[in-house]
Amino acid sequence: MKIKTVFNCQKCGYQSPKWLGKCPDCGEWGSLVEEEETLSRREGERGWDFEETTPKTIAQIELDSEQRIKTKIAEFDRVLGGGVVRGSVILVGGDPGIGKSTLLLQVLNQLGSEEVKVLYISGEESVIQTKVRAERINVNSPHLYILTENNLERIIKIVKELKPQILVIDSIQTVYSLDLQSAPGSISQVRDASGKIIFLSKATGISTFLIGHVTKEGAIAGPRVLEHMVDTVLYFEGDRGHPYRILRAVKNRFGSTNEIGVFEMKDTGLTEVLNPSEIFLAGRPEAEPGSVVVPSLEGSRPILIEVQALVSLTSFGIPRRMAMGVDPNRLSLLAAVLERKVGMKLYNQDIFLNIAGGLRISEPAVDLGLVCAVASSLLDKPVDPSTVIFGEVGLAGEVRAISQSETRVKEAEKLGFKRCILPKNNEKRFQAESRLELFGVSSIEEVLGLLFRKGSRERSEKC
Repeated sequence: MKIKTVFNCQKCGYQSPKWLGKCPDCGEWGSLVEEEETLSRREGERGWDFEETTPKTIAQIELDSEQRIKTKIAEFDRVLGGGVVRGSVILVGGDPGIGKSTLLLQVLNQLGSEEVKVLYISGEESVIQTKVRAERINVNSPHLYILTENNLERIIKIVKELKPQILVIDSIQTVYSLDLQSAPGSISQVRDASGKIIFLSKATGISTFLIGHVTKEGAIAGPRVLEHMVDTVLYFEGDRGHPYRILRAVKNRFGSTNEIGVFEMKDTGLTEVLNPSEIFLAGRPEAEPGSVVVPSLEGSRPILIEVQALVSLTSFGIPRRMAMGVDPNRLSLLAAVLERKVGMKLYNQDIFLNIAGGLRISEPAVDLGLVCAVASSLLDKPVDPSTVIFGEVGLAGEVRAISQSETRVKEAEKLGFKRCILPKNNEKRFQAESRLELFGVSSIEEVLGLLFRKGSRERSEKC
């Protein structure tokens, strides 16, 4: 047995044989902490204990007919790509109190009701506290086992004895190994505990969920390599001022990273939102300047969102460009296009933009909706509330085609919209029959003229 002393960066996991004031990797000052690592070599020790260690051709490998375990929570299964893959390791991150433990307890309860043996290990709450939470959200499956434990060696021993099909560790930052002298939550402990749990999961076929703390920057605490080690990384997002929560995959080896799941937080736990469009448009003010409905696409799911813009005369030397739910740089770019290509004077106007409901949208199909919302607020003219708008806007003021226009239009039909303004190239290739009145446009000047009719002369006077 050898004892090795190293200095670990508590920010990024960089290791150095001597102390440094500044981490060469991430640039953080005073983040290197001295830690002792015990390197032991046990006889016969290895990571994965597979029966067959000889190489096989890909044609010789046989797949199990049931590679995924359905959780019976449609939104959760959607994000994972159709269910939990056997032997996979899933890292779940999110702000404190956002509902990570509640969500996974409900998932385990659904799995337990299907006679799947599941184990929930809490390193932060006692079994009594977990029971109180479980009663509040109606979790009472007889196949759900609860354990309070922080020691990694004991956790591995219990898992091997109980042999559950699903394992949840809440949270990975509280787990420590006796082989290391560093404190729980340190870079070394998180890396060592995660590695051994991943090896255990792959060797036994147990699907494992690791709940991770997040830093003030919003990233999962611990070494960055942790996200590379696991199979799937999920972020549970939401605004404290809204009851809605978004489950988003940022990495998924067994499915798409574009899918999202929408939940609503209630007194009895999280409930699925099967029609997010109706929820996010609830309370929308009609005939109000600056409000535009845009059909956005999250993975394979279309969601109608409300884009709100407020344009007002600035009282500062430099006008502000503030955006919530979209990239502020995108807003500045589109404002420059409006000013240069249409002639709107925005150099002395503050622009505030918001995506209602706390959603974050990154796809370019919302560009045309953002432009119309800003123009509507500046002109103080409302957009027809029965109209949806989508399309990408280029620097020349052109409106470019986007993908899956038929899916977006069908979602607008469900909620009773009557008109749709879309790129002209999408209208030409539109094959599905639609009850909506379609208007194809090729430039932002054309779409503004279509929305505000005699707006060209009035725009120049108002601007």
